[in-house]
Amino acid sequence: MVKPFWVLGIDRTVQNVVGAEEYGFYFSLFSFSLLLNILLDVGITNFNNRNIAQHSNLLSKSLSNIVSLKFFLALIYFAVTLISAFFISYEWRQIKLLLFLVFNQFLASFILYLRSNISGLHLFKTDSLLSVLDRSLMIIICGLLLWGNIIDSRFKIEWFVYAQTLSYLLTAIIAFIVVYNKAEFLKIRIDRKYFIAILKKSYPFALLTLLMAFYYRIDSVMLERLLPDGKEQAGIYAQAFRLLDAVSMFAFLFAGLLLPMFSRMIRKKEAVNQLTQFSFFLLIVPVIIFSLASFSYSNEIIDLLYIEHIDVSASIFAILMLCFIGISTAYIFGTLLTANGSLKYLNIMALVGVTVNIVLNLILIPRYQAVGSAVASLVTQSLTALIQVFLVKKIFGFRINYKKILSLILFTTVVILLSKFSLKFEMFWLYKYVIVIALSLIVAFILKLINIKILYQMLRYNQE
Repeated sequence: MVKPFWVLGIDRTVQNVVGAEEYGFYFSLFSFSLLLNILLDVGITNFNNRNIAQHSNLLSKSLSNIVSLKFFLALIYFAVTLISAFFISYEWRQIKLLLFLVFNQFLASFILYLRSNISGLHLFKTDSLLSVLDRSLMIIICGLLLWGNIIDSRFKIEWFVYAQTLSYLLTAIIAFIVVYNKAEFLKIRIDRKYFIAILKKSYPFALLTLLMAFYYRIDSVMLERLLPDGKEQAGIYAQAFRLLDAVSMFAFLFAGLLLPMFSRMIRKKEAVNQLTQFSFFLLIVPVIIFSLASFSYSNEIIDLLYIEHIDVSASIFAILMLCFIGISTAYIFGTLLTANGSLKYLNIMALVGVTVNIVLNLILIPRYQAVGSAVASLVTQSLTALIQVFLVKKIFGFRINYKKILSLILFTTVVILLSKFSLKFEMFWLYKYVIVIALSLIVAFILKLINIKILYQMLRYNQE
């Protein structure tokens, strides 16, 4: 409830109020701050969650060590990010806003670490409240600034960032108080051997996260740097990307459900081919429906949400919606490879993705601007998804189910035809959009691509 309202209510409204150029100024810097975000964590949060869940008596010792490590990593992150910013010649206004954004990234990372202690102690209700507290505070603060008539001047993009800073800071303080009350004592210490042991275990995951962040987030940074009107182009790109980022959360949550299942089955030497096939079709069918229907009604969707640059933003949105298919495929097969510990292959794949994405952006952005960046994303996401499918087939020896593949191709063709055919009817577009989705789901059931029983079995297996 909170995430969609933040994305479609507050974030979207801010862009409409400040305009594409000002929002693009912020969005490119925000993406830049995310590129090296993994330096703040390097896998510590996941390690700590498992460690505290298994050994809750170690909370005080772990907290004392990791808090100091987090601050040390924050210094490295600040230094590397700001040096990089000077290297690519950011102007002073950009540097000032970037300082707040990197501080926000540190606070967000620190909150996640504190929450890993809380969830590790099985305080799930408290963790749930903290998980939405920062966004809820941002909604309240930004809502007052946007609609509360408490200011006379026009809303500034800096206020949007300051509201995030205040919200993260308050949430971090509350989370720290909760954790501190559960720990017997807190004494900041620097244990070099402890630090090295954690980093050795986590660096392959950190490298993978770093590389994937680059080919997922670098588009807007390159748009802003490569074009004379780069800030405006980054803002136009953000209008379309925001929706892709929001819907991708569903695939991410699905992957989160699969990871412990795959890990447990691999540990027990159970066959994972059937679960992989079922989970893939369970996710990819609604993704294809949503992506293709949104592709056909891209103009109407963007026009509903925004007030400027509708045509070009709709073109970008249509392309990015096709990226959703590749992203979702990667979440399924990438999760299986992660559970198997095939991080060497995944890192090579991610390096290929970064290289392809940067090269394509350098070629396409000067000629096609933000649309070129969307095309680069589509090629990159599709390529990396195919590589992961190939790796899974090679490592696990999966046999290709040609009958299912043909059914999926037939289904995709039907969805395309339904979407295109619906455009001919004189009816409000939203009704047609819903009808296309409903009919496509019926076709999926007829072709036996969706099996609800499998989802039920997956949920039961995860609770065992």
